[in-house]
Amino acid sequence: PKKLATHIGNISRLVLVKNISNVIQVIDPLTGQTGAIEGDAYWRDPFRPVVTAARTRLTRYVILGKEPVFLERNVSKRGVNRKQRSKLALVSAARESDLGSNDVTVEECSQLGYLMKSGDVALGYDMKDVQLVDDDAEDVRRAGKFPDVVFVRKLYGGVATGEANAAKKRMFQLQRLPIQKTDEEKEKGRGKKGLKKAADMEILDEEDFMQELEADREMRARVNVYKSEIAVSKETKQEGGDDDDKDDDQKITLDELLDNLVLDMKLDHVEPDAAMQLVGDTTIEEGMVFVGEGERAAKDKIGYVGREEAINIQSRETAIPVAGNVWGKDFLDEDL
Repeated sequence: PKKLATHIGNISRLVLVKNISNVIQVIDPLTGQTGAIEGDAYWRDPFRPVVTAARTRLTRYVILGKEPVFLERNVSKRGVNRKQRSKLALVSAARESDLGSNDVTVEECSQLGYLMKSGDVALGYDMKDVQLVDDDAEDVRRAGKFPDVVFVRKLYGGVATGEANAAKKRMFQLQRLPIQKTDEEKEKGRGKKGLKKAADMEILDEEDFMQELEADREMRARVNVYKSEIAVSKETKQEGGDDDDKDDDQKITLDELLDNLVLDMKLDHVEPDAAMQLVGDTTIEEGMVFVGEGERAAKDKIGYVGREEAINIQSRETAIPVAGNVWGKDFLDEDL
């Protein structure tokens, strides 16, 4: 809505939702200007997204080239900071499905321009053909005020090149907890077709999440990302990075990945040492004296409760006075 766009810094009315928490973080895809929509502001004037990120509405584009763009002022008439200026670029691209059949290309500014280089593949919304769910947005498109394409994210690795089993060839992986479905969920997926459809949807949802994680460093900062076998082999070979990607600060690197924790690892082999000996679970160095449980307390005439007896002691909610025991009796002056 125009009023809300003015309220959050006179940002463009066409924005991408970056993330949602207690506020909605949005970004202008043409200038890189960001804004935050508070919950109160949203519920005063609720709105629907003009395009949802359905898989069928995202189009694959092949990047043909780019030219840097330097904006002195953005839509809000405020000066654009140096960081935003360095990220903007006029990107030339073509739909992947059009390659070899026609020479139709598009040129549009993008906040992801600094990530792109010739030959890269990116996902975006084809704003000329995409289905809109808002009548006002449809009127704006007819008036020619919409960009031709809005780039959403860059694709990396085998997903970009269309390799088979690209998901299994990623250099990172996530740890998953076992999921137990409720009876209601099992009822919805009853039958072989229902179960297969649910399983396919889970795979697609997971792949979408992995692609977003792979292209967003800020998102990865809140997730534990572990090395896969592919990453371990790369680390062993000490392969150098691509010089063309030195400006890509969103690409996942080996430095970000955590080592996998293997719970079934065997104990390290303990070499025999003349100066060390193992007693029970305790390592005793030479010159140290091992004292049994309670022996020192008995020697010093101190009351001692063993481990087994301590387990059987019942806890009490209130203190119980002991007969004949007065605190501070030895320090009281009998003449006073």
